[in-house]
Amino acid sequence: MYLWGRLWSVSWDQFDNLEKHTQWGIDILEKYIKFVKERTEIELSYAKQLRNLSKKYQPKKNSKEEEEYKYTACKAFLSTLNEMNDYAGQHEVISENMTSQITVDLMRYVQELKQERKSNFHDGRKAQQHIETCWKQLESSKRRFERDCKEADRAQQYFEKMDADINVTKADVEKARQQAQLRHQMAEDSKADYSSILQRFNQEQWEYYHTHIPNIFQKIQEMEERRIVRIGESMKTYAEVDRQVIPIIGKCLDGIVKAAESIDQKNDSQLVVEAYKSGFEPPGDIEFEDYTQPMKRTVSENSLSSSKEGKPELKFGGKSRGKLWPFIKKNKSPKQQKEPLSHRFNEFMTSKPKIHCFRSLKRGGATPEDFSNLPPEQRRKKLQQKVDELNKEIQKETDQRDAITKMKDVYLKNPQMGDPASLDHKLAEATQNIEKLRLETQKFEAWLAEVEGRLPARSDQARRQSGMYDGQTHQTVTNCAQDRESSPDGSYTEEQSQESELKALATDFDDEFDEEEPLPAIGTCKALYTFEGQNEGTISVVEGEMLSVIEEDKGDGWTRIRRNEDEEGYVPTSYVEVYLDKNAKGAKTYI
Repeated sequence: MYLWGRLWSVSWDQFDNLEKHTQWGIDILEKYIKFVKERTEIELSYAKQLRNLSKKYQPKKNSKEEEEYKYTACKAFLSTLNEMNDYAGQHEVISENMTSQITVDLMRYVQELKQERKSNFHDGRKAQQHIETCWKQLESSKRRFERDCKEADRAQQYFEKMDADINVTKADVEKARQQAQLRHQMAEDSKADYSSILQRFNQEQWEYYHTHIPNIFQKIQEMEERRIVRIGESMKTYAEVDRQVIPIIGKCLDGIVKAAESIDQKNDSQLVVEAYKSGFEPPGDIEFEDYTQPMKRTVSENSLSSSKEGKPELKFGGKSRGKLWPFIKKNKSPKQQKEPLSHRFNEFMTSKPKIHCFRSLKRGGATPEDFSNLPPEQRRKKLQQKVDELNKEIQKETDQRDAITKMKDVYLKNPQMGDPASLDHKLAEATQNIEKLRLETQKFEAWLAEVEGRLPARSDQARRQSGMYDGQTHQTVTNCAQDRESSPDGSYTEEQSQESELKALATDFDDEFDEEEPLPAIGTCKALYTFEGQNEGTISVVEGEMLSVIEEDKGDGWTRIRRNEDEEGYVPTSYVEVYLDKNAKGAKTYI
């Protein structure tokens, strides 16, 4: 039921009021759009700040801070940071959905609404102008009819006056009569025209008030009601957008709670023990020494003097310092150097791995290459870490050498692609780097085996395998202090030739890498096109054929495949579709 048409029956100028009201409705809608837009900006800003906060407290790569995240409390904190990152993502989702589902939609609707409003009021103004024009025509015809009637009356009176006058000629009377008849005819014509225009105006006026204006008001009413419904639907969407992300935000918060519940204080304590345990054995009981006798103090069986008589003293020189039990302070008093208690500490220190020479520490405080300045357990961890790093470098250099070799083979088969001789220098350099890294790895593995007890003694074979490690370990330890005394300034210069030791070590281990086992399959592939392998090292495939992948593309455009465990070769990577096994060794994961 349309009610706005009744406004015109009250006052014809309500058209202007409706125009103002509809403009106010559009202003309200634009105000709501601005409100939602500012809300989306707040959500984006909040999400950005949350992401920056999460990124700020993320551990830096290759730093000490990253090592701390092995503890469960730190892992829980890291999980909290990741969940906060996801939490920020949900606020971004809120902003995106509000922008796409509310802001953009309402802005487009406002433009359509303005156009529709303009069209409706244009039709109203046009109808109003038309009725006003008809009214003016009616007034004009009415005034003309009135004027013609008055002129006809005056002509009639003039004719009657002329006809009654005996002095007027007959011609003048006839002229006056004709003029009166002409005026009467003009009055009749004006009357007929006025009557016609009046009837037409009445018809136009009825249609204006009962058809045109009600229809226009009906359209305006429908337009306004659609606007009201639309803003209500937008408010519902506003709430639903928030409601949709609540379950995901709840999961983020549940993840934080789960991370907090995963904290294990016992496990963290065990990690601290594993990280800082020294591997030292606790010292034995200290014997009682009796000072109550007036005679000269008797040296006990375990004193320093008896120790000197029973076995030769391991001498490190006046400036060398042994590391004592962590909870006991060393007495630096010269008079206490020969006390039995001091000797007990010295005996305890001789039971731990010695620093093979303290000269490097004296020169600049540098850490020994074999980490012999660390407690046994800490030394073992450092050596294991070094071995792992060297193995990674060896694998990297090996991959690079294989890629160069494969590229050289391609150049040999296709000279137009490049000069094979240009890769010889790079290939030799990569091979040399691999040999150096292998020697370095063997050296650290020998030290690691010694620490872990796999090598009971430093035999000649072990010393030869260690290479870069001091080949005369036992002799160096024994004569370390003597070397200091023989040096004028107490410093030390390495005199052994590392080059000869590297050559000897390389000779011992050359045979370990001669034989190459068949490569395992790391996935499968399907031939997309038929390929005729005419060159050496290639293999022919038929479109649709399934084969095993044993080596993926290293960046040269070739993939190594195998057929029936006895036939293998290279095919262009673009000719096959590769399916790598994620669990296979050496396989890479593509996202």
